[in-house]
Amino acid sequence: MMDGRGFIEKAREAFPFLTEEQEGRFLALEALYTDWNSKINVISRKDIGNLYSHHVLHSLAIARYLSVRRDEVFRLWSDGGISVLDLGTGGGFPGIPLAILFPSVSFTLCDSIGKKITVAREVSSAIGLENVVTVNERAEKLPETFDFIVSRAVATLSDIYPWVKGKFSRDILCLKGGEVNEEIAALMGRFRLKTGSVQTWKVDSWLEDAYFEGKFVVDVERI
Repeated sequence: MMDGRGFIEKAREAFPFLTEEQEGRFLALEALYTDWNSKINVISRKDIGNLYSHHVLHSLAIARYLSVRRDEVFRLWSDGGISVLDLGTGGGFPGIPLAILFPSVSFTLCDSIGKKITVAREVSSAIGLENVVTVNERAEKLPETFDFIVSRAVATLSDIYPWVKGKFSRDILCLKGGEVNEEIAALMGRFRLKTGSVQTWKVDSWLEDAYFEGKFVVDVERI
């Protein structure tokens, strides 16, 4: 089981630019999510003790993927001035960890379940995130467009794509497990995506834990 300090050590290795303020925000998550999860169950109560390893680091796998495979996009996120929609954020994953890491990026955290978005809103407010907006709505009903879409274990790729089609200018970055190759084949066939527009990256190439076996970052690039 990884505690906050163990998380900070792992995060510093991957993201050496972390500031004390960012580290403080990450360390504050444990008490906040433990408290909120006792009221509104957004993380399995059997798994809340694995907050940093199974949820925060898993969320940051998107950033790690960008840093090792899409350096130009990672620099874009680091520079800021872009917008990201977290589709089906639940209690704030992957949006809140990513918003801490990229304070100059504007994040919209969206979920159709009101009590879950309450947790995301209250946690982001408690740690002083000024780059986060929370919305209790279905993604397909949002009028805005975004540069990137992120999501974590929300639905199949073929379900997600029509919800956000026309709402993003760059990439969809999904944290996925299960039959990923089958999902990608179905997505590309149904929506006639161009060859090379979908990339995958194994999360356990960074997080060497049996929990992450078979888990991927799936990058659907608009090309």
